[in-house]
Amino acid sequence: MPAHDAPTALASRRTWLTAAFVGTAGAVGALGWRQWQALAPATSAAILPGDDVCLVAPATPYDVASGLPLAAARPVPASARCPVCGMFPGRALDWAAQLIFESGDAHFFDSPLSLFMYLQHPERYSPGRAPQAVAAQYVTDASAGPGAWLDARSAWYVHGSSARGPMRAGNLPALATRAAAQAFAQRRGGRVLAYGEVDRPVIASLAGSGGHGAH
Repeated sequence: MPAHDAPTALASRRTWLTAAFVGTAGAVGALGWRQWQALAPATSAAILPGDDVCLVAPATPYDVASGLPLAAARPVPASARCPVCGMFPGRALDWAAQLIFESGDAHFFDSPLSLFMYLQHPERYSPGRAPQAVAAQYVTDASAGPGAWLDARSAWYVHGSSARGPMRAGNLPALATRAAAQAFAQRRGGRVLAYGEVDRPVIASLAGSGGHGAH
């Protein structure tokens, strides 16, 4: 682009974004916040160009009224969205994972794979969040189902099994013990990995499938 055209293009883009913001604000006022929340995903995708804006799923604050310890695993809110893929983990509780910061804020994930992807590049998915601020990580026990939370760092994972995650692609089912993971692998195939063995090559081999490509 010629140098003299750059200010014009920038002004045009700013004008477009301003118009989009005004239109969005008007929509919120006309519809009311609850209706807007229902329409927001589709509307946001329509008015916010990917090369200008990165939409970040917000962390869920700690609820003092829950009575849970600050770093304890907690129920997945229906409104929570995975910061990696945008899915609602509450719709796939058999696979859900979560990460809790020292502040008590939490991110919920649609699967252990998304949790590992997040941990590779937390700054990509949560700008301003330091990896050192992570207080706890949890995954769902694949043999016990929803609400059976395991410490992600002591869990065992099966890579390459026939089990399909919420995106109908290969994933990393988590089990409480190595023996349980080996039994799972005997039934469904795959190899057993400890937390530290879920490395970049393993994540890369899975991340591109089923829409899990990095933003």
